[in-house]
Amino acid sequence: MLELTARGPAAGGTGRRRKGTVMAGVNGSDARTVVAVIGAGIMGSAMARNLAAGLDVRVWDRSAPATGPLADAGMVVAASARDAVADAGVVITMLPTAAAVESVIFDGGVAAAFAEASVWAQMGTIGVQATLGFRDRLAAVRPGVTFVDAPVSGSKGPAEQGQLLILASGPETAASPLRPVFDAIGRKTVWLGQVGQGSIVKLVVNAYLSILIEGVAETMELADRLGISHQQLADVIEGGPLDAPLAGAKLHKMDRGDYAPEFPLEWALKDVDLAISAAGAEAPPLLAALSGQWHTAVAAGHGRQDISAARLALPHPEPH
Repeated sequence: MLELTARGPAAGGTGRRRKGTVMAGVNGSDARTVVAVIGAGIMGSAMARNLAAGLDVRVWDRSAPATGPLADAGMVVAASARDAVADAGVVITMLPTAAAVESVIFDGGVAAAFAEASVWAQMGTIGVQATLGFRDRLAAVRPGVTFVDAPVSGSKGPAEQGQLLILASGPETAASPLRPVFDAIGRKTVWLGQVGQGSIVKLVVNAYLSILIEGVAETMELADRLGISHQQLADVIEGGPLDAPLAGAKLHKMDRGDYAPEFPLEWALKDVDLAISAAGAEAPPLLAALSGQWHTAVAAGHGRQDISAARLALPHPEPH
């Protein structure tokens, strides 16, 4: 397994690439390589901001208002996805579903507009079968473009801080052109092997995350029923062997009633269902139960809220 770690800061520096950094251009030239970011939601917009600190970036989103803040920050917003990828050495897709990727890249004719010898890094979580299918379709229509499966672990905060964990898989030849891009958005890149392995690991990691968050929500509900305060619960857990930074952060978020989206519940549910589908045979029982519970939560209108809104879908029996 090839592991790439983001470069540490120089003395007095930040460790981030400065404006003016030169990547090898398309076809090996010394021209500055353009990075196209397709998808400017919570994750894509944060990634674009970090990339723009040291690289030439073009952004595009299916919803024009999503790119408004990026344009206000001086970023180049393309008129179309085809315009965004034209002459780009690296193309990042950060779209929520396989259907969205298919609609933009293939139905929209964007694959035909990729620059020869460019790299497409597919970084949204879309499942294993869709990832392999897009790899094969790209190879059929654009054999000179390299496909890399590179979903990320981390939500809004790590994305804004450039501290994502990148789960990359694909040809080793792609590691060099992607290194400055991944360094700008992540704390660490792990290369996991052939295309599809990154998506497999991401589904396993998000299954763990989802079980953890539902566990926090149900533990808080049980504490409420038994008369234990949320602060008492936090005091007992924090700093001990059961402490987990993410669980603690979500516990406090639930306690405040703050459900502003960092990782929307509807996308977490999508990942749970992808994991169940990838598992084959009989669904893992805890994931199956969680999926049913979260489908109820989304149907109740909590899908666009943070994953911590799982708390809102739990029954709250009246005290006797």
